[in-house]
Amino acid sequence: MLQAKLNPYYALTVVVVAFASIPKGYDEGGFAAASGLESFLSDFSLVKGRWTGSPSDLASRRAVITSLGVLGAAIGAIMAVAVTDRIGRLRTWQLFTMLWMTGFFTVTFSSGNVGLLMFARIWGGVGAGGLTVVAPLYLSEVARARSRGMVVSIYMVVLLSFLMLGFFVNYAALKTMAPSREQYRVVLGVPQIPVGLALIASFFLSDTPRWLASKNRSKEALAALARLRNSTVGDPDVIEEFNEIQADIEDKNQVLTNTSTWTIIKEVATVSTYRKRFLLGLAMQTFAQWSGGNGITYYIPEIFQLAGITGGKNSLVNAGGYGAVKLVFTMIFTWGLIDYFGRRRCFMTGLALQCVTHVYMAVYMALWKESKNQAASDAAVASIFVYAVGWSIGLCTVQYLYGTEILPTRVRSVCYAANMMVHWFFQFAVVRVTPTMFQALDVWGAYVFWACICAVGLVVLGVWAPETKAVPLERMEELFSGPWYMGWRARVDLDRSSREGVGRGRESDKPKPVPMPMPMAY
Repeated sequence: MLQAKLNPYYALTVVVVAFASIPKGYDEGGFAAASGLESFLSDFSLVKGRWTGSPSDLASRRAVITSLGVLGAAIGAIMAVAVTDRIGRLRTWQLFTMLWMTGFFTVTFSSGNVGLLMFARIWGGVGAGGLTVVAPLYLSEVARARSRGMVVSIYMVVLLSFLMLGFFVNYAALKTMAPSREQYRVVLGVPQIPVGLALIASFFLSDTPRWLASKNRSKEALAALARLRNSTVGDPDVIEEFNEIQADIEDKNQVLTNTSTWTIIKEVATVSTYRKRFLLGLAMQTFAQWSGGNGITYYIPEIFQLAGITGGKNSLVNAGGYGAVKLVFTMIFTWGLIDYFGRRRCFMTGLALQCVTHVYMAVYMALWKESKNQAASDAAVASIFVYAVGWSIGLCTVQYLYGTEILPTRVRSVCYAANMMVHWFFQFAVVRVTPTMFQALDVWGAYVFWACICAVGLVVLGVWAPETKAVPLERMEELFSGPWYMGWRARVDLDRSSREGVGRGRESDKPKPVPMPMPMAY
């Protein structure tokens, strides 16, 4: 069987492309923790003894430095709209990887120059943001339908591995090195090594068969698909899969050659099935960001201290443990749950766990935080780890998966780039307002807010999001033919032998046909 063949090239492709999550993961773990090191703060005059402004201005400057990378990432996601379809998934991946590496290198060696540091944070953030668009997109387009959830989720496994690694690298640097420039430079230099190796390896990869086919490069698309499937262009299984891709392009007019971004935007706004799928992706991003995920991750050492953990080193160790729990349960989710139990059961369970833990933390912060109640404090620390489980098996990964798999090739990159732009703007807002929320709402109010978001998300996504497990990308339209509020009941008959209905929705939902360009000569 074709599916049983060991394919080192396919494995290399998945791993290399998934390494694009390192910039985001290490920023949330490594840089967020490194920016609190005494060596970093002293070098950039961000300590009380060297700061000439007010304490509130100092706190604001620290928050700005942390969040500027997120703001740059939002810009990178916008830029991805313009280039992902034009130059291809692979070249876009390489472009944004180089942007991140040059920006993060400048951050590492900005040597006390706050202006240069802030510029470099934005510059590197542009690269990180673009990578969050193109990497899951690439993975979803090369994966088989039945294992697509696992393949795309490897992106999150790598991300969380380096998020956790960032905390432990910081802890090791804090324990073994003097508080000098070299200390924080070592911490910031670690992720550039694997990303650089992945960049070199990427020059041995091909672009995705779906993008190549959408550009009328059929011969290259077939060859790329055969290589990914560890077979030949004459293999019946490869030909069948390639024919489905071609049929989708021909039936739905998915060809991207000479198609402007504005044309695609107008189609998304006017074609019902496209619009419903795009808005579902936006809803997923909204609930994921405002349910507390990144607000907690960026400030996890401080949250552990609020829960009763004393000492900066102890909070860093617990933060590393938090990252480890997220990693372990994301791996369990990736390799044991998502393609077995399905997306819906996972994100519904995850949101429910998040909601419950937020409720407990709200009660703890309101009633027991100042009472030194050890049992309540231990339960609060435990609830943070339970929260990590819920986040890991739910919206931590599902938001990326739905965003890349529910849309057709023609509009996928534009819609997903818009999705990730919203993701980053929301993350920027969350990172900036979380300290303010803690202060203005006395911490417990922030947890009440997050709990309410989770509860609303359970209802809205519970009725809207269909189960996409094992559904081929070319048949996703069948899940969105009914009203949005009946999404929970939508099904695709995966056992039917005929293909006469594949990709066929209501005629009113179709974009008007445009002349098909002539295929290229080979």
